[in-house]
Amino acid sequence: MIKSMFYRTDYFEARCKHHYKLANRASLKLGQSADWMDIQDAEGWWTALGSRDALSREAAMDSIRQEVMMRVEKAAPSGESSSSADSAVASSNDLNDTLARLLMLSKRCPFADVRERCARILRTVQEIGVRIPRPLGSGPSRFIPEKEILEVSKLDSRTQLIFEDSFAALGRLDNISLVMGFHPQYLERFLRTQHYLLQMDGPLSLHDRHYICIMAAARHQCSYLVNLHVNDFLQVGGDQKWLNGLDNAPQKLQLVGELNKVLAHRPWLVTRAHIEQLLKSEEHSWSLAELIHAVVLLTHYHSLASFTFGCGISPEIHCDGGHTFRLPSVSSYCACDIANGNGAVDEVLGNHQEASCEVEALMERMKLLQCRDEEEASQEEMATRFEREKTESMLVVTTEEEGTFLSRDISCHFEDLSYGYKDFSRRGDHVPTFRVQDYSWEDHGYSLVNRLYPDIGQLLDEKFQIAYNLTYNTMATHRDVDTSMLRRAIWNYIHCMFGIRYDDYDYGEINQLLDRNFKVYIKTMVCSPEKTTKRMYESFWRQFQHSEKVHVNLLLMEARMQAELLYALRAVTRYMT
Repeated sequence: MIKSMFYRTDYFEARCKHHYKLANRASLKLGQSADWMDIQDAEGWWTALGSRDALSREAAMDSIRQEVMMRVEKAAPSGESSSSADSAVASSNDLNDTLARLLMLSKRCPFADVRERCARILRTVQEIGVRIPRPLGSGPSRFIPEKEILEVSKLDSRTQLIFEDSFAALGRLDNISLVMGFHPQYLERFLRTQHYLLQMDGPLSLHDRHYICIMAAARHQCSYLVNLHVNDFLQVGGDQKWLNGLDNAPQKLQLVGELNKVLAHRPWLVTRAHIEQLLKSEEHSWSLAELIHAVVLLTHYHSLASFTFGCGISPEIHCDGGHTFRLPSVSSYCACDIANGNGAVDEVLGNHQEASCEVEALMERMKLLQCRDEEEASQEEMATRFEREKTESMLVVTTEEEGTFLSRDISCHFEDLSYGYKDFSRRGDHVPTFRVQDYSWEDHGYSLVNRLYPDIGQLLDEKFQIAYNLTYNTMATHRDVDTSMLRRAIWNYIHCMFGIRYDDYDYGEINQLLDRNFKVYIKTMVCSPEKTTKRMYESFWRQFQHSEKVHVNLLLMEARMQAELLYALRAVTRYMT
């Protein structure tokens, strides 16, 4: 029997209680206690769609259908006074939001009966003469065929169960989860950790958590994550004014902006002084527990932004950019494909035979490395190889583009827009070396996090271990392959780019196993994820399955998060001692 990642009853009841509180808060603010049950019931219908009981879902869909038809009637123009016209516009906007939500459910709900009923409601509304929305894009990812992603849950009962639980807890099945569904063992740990960070008891308030998520995602211009957490921030009672810009947020949150900036782009520069500034700011001071919670959220969402761009995650159907009410144009070619380098797929994919040779050559190099004589190099030689690889990693060019336009909606959530990742070799600076033997996650970071924010250390450790050790013993079409050497090279290369050294690892292996196209992709996704393009995604490991490339992105995401955490937690330790 498969153990669910969520304790479904507890999660479902908690979510219902949450909406009960929000509805009560809304009624008190508006002074409309008589309408409170209507507010509560309306949100409760959507929540009930996550129930495993088919009758409960059916009853909820009946209520939603009646509500939609009432809104269709209210939104119809009456031709009367201006106040009536204004009311009709407001009703129309509410209706559009509801129709977009129905569209999302008709495509993404893990329960087939809900998908079918939502599609039927949309058809009925359209037959009345109301324009309904249609999805933009071609699925959860711009890089991976939609059919391949959605097939996963149909073939794997474990993935389907995780999707159902996620939908019950969040009221949506987001595109990130759908893409991670290729690897249910990892997805289970990821969702459990994220739920704990965002929704369970912890040092920070719910709205502070979501605001920190917005700040973290905005550093990499990740509108997908920003939009998700803006909605969540408002849903948990966050102040709309904070969304006008970081300078409108409380001073306490503004203070974490500097740590957010440095962690996102140059974590090796985090020092004891950054920690002291936050813990000793008089009335705006953070507690150690609050700071650890914030640091984990920041690093989680910096790395999740990398995954989002690396997998080409599309906007959620019900969010801005995910749907449109306009009729489809004659041409289905998207101009954004040109900007993202998506227009020359055949050229990028190259010759199939050549790609096959690349896999064979990589496997041969792995075999040679595994069979070589175990002559241990001296510590001096090992250190030299690390420094050489670190220097070479700085010379890898991520992209020729000079950066992208920042919309006000994103840029207002952080300060110092010009601050970003910089190649040390170009600036003449030296990358400091962080020796894992002196400060490691296993021996130092884990215990510190768990002491100040109970249980999160265990959750993070499980997530790191799953990503690092996950294997199906396959490479493209080959079976029974030991990929441990390749996975270690990827993980250690990322840490090497951040100046982190493992004394017992031979960094000479990296150049044997990771080709230049792959290094360009890794560096772009980890250091400047907003510059990742479909061309880059397709140019490395050309014969590998999409599921294998998603696995690579999980490794990159977790290695980056651990690297950031190591620098931040070492600074906290130095402050405490």
